Amino acid sequence: MDYLYLKSLHIIFVTTWFAGLFYIIRLFIYYKEAEDKPELESAILRKQYLLMSKRLLYMITWPSAILASIFAFWMLYNVPAHLTQPWMLIKLGFVLALYLYHYSCQMIYNQMTQGEIKFSAFGLRIWNEVATIILFACVFLVVLKTTIGWIFGVAGIVGVSVLLMLGIKVYKSIRTKNSWDSNGK
Repeated sequence: MDYLYLKSLHIIFVTTWFAGLFYIIRLFIYYKEAEDKPELESAILRKQYLLMSKRLLYMITWPSAILASIFAFWMLYNVPAHLTQPWMLIKLGFVLALYLYHYSCQMIYNQMTQGEIKFSAFGLRIWNEVATIILFACVFLVVLKTTIGWIFGVAGIVGVSVLLMLGIKVYKSIRTKNSWDSNGK
């Protein structure tokens, strides 16, 4: 198969893999937040989020991870010289980290099937940023093909993430204060 077709298929399945990983954490957050709802509402929502998570994980996310890897190995088989380049070895390290992250999502899903996620909703929001950092690192590595490129890319996304988290905390405290003020009057 032509290398560019392989590359295109690899990119498509990497995209769907990341989409699945980003969304699965949102479903975990919604599931966790549903615990605070009234009992009937909580049961209905948790059942739905569990079903959605199962379908997402087993019909999109895992198949995408496997297909992205198959096309990646096929490309490396066609151009083994990539394996001698430092940026590729670093990228493969990030891919290993992505698989570990994916496995951690599987473990959270397994907790979900037992009826309880051990992370807080805020902890899950923080954990969701790990996939974003891996994505940034891989894209900068592949495009710039330099070690320093991914360092600047990851430093940039970490900086933006910190600013976003600070903004979220400030917004949450303002919203909580305003909610308390309006209820107290």
